[in-house]
Amino acid sequence: MIAVTPLHWESELAALLKRLSTAQQELLSLLSTKREMIVRRDHQGLSDLVTREGELAAELQACQQRRQELLRQADAAGLPSHSIEELATALPRSAASALKTPVAEAKQRAELIRHECLAQWVAVQRTVLHLSQLLEIIATGGRSQPTYGKGRVIERGGALIDQAV
Repeated sequence: MIAVTPLHWESELAALLKRLSTAQQELLSLLSTKREMIVRRDHQGLSDLVTREGELAAELQACQQRRQELLRQADAAGLPSHSIEELATALPRSAASALKTPVAEAKQRAELIRHECLAQWVAVQRTVLHLSQLLEIIATGGRSQPTYGKGRVIERGGALIDQAV
C-alpha cells in the first residue's frame, strides 16, 4: 500500500464529511416533510416520498462504504481505525482541529435522524394498532370473547356497534 500523507487524510475525511452532511441534511428535511404528511394523513404525499427516500438511503449507504474504505486504509497505514472521529483526532493538530466540528455535527445529525425515525415509527405503529382494534370491533360486532369460560359470548355491546341503541 502507498503511504498516505496527512494532507490526503484531511482532504479525504473532509470530502466524506461534506458528502455525509449534505445527505443527512436532506434526510432531516425529508423526515420533517414526512412527519407533516403523517399528521395530515397525506397518503399520496407519503407515497411520493418513497423514491427520494430510496435515493437518500443509497447515498448514505455509499457514505458508509466510503467510511469503511477509509478505515481499512487507516488500519493498513497503522493509524487508528475504530471510527472516523478517532482517525481525525490522530491527524496532525491543524487537520484534527479542522475536522473536529464537522465530525461532531455529523454525530449530532445522526442522533437527530435516529430520534425522528423512531418517533415516526412509533406513530405509525400506534396507527396500525388502532386500525387493527377497529377491524376487530367490526369483525366481532362489538362482542368481546370472555377471558374465562367456554363458548359464552358477552351479551353487551357498545353504542357504536349495537343496532338496538
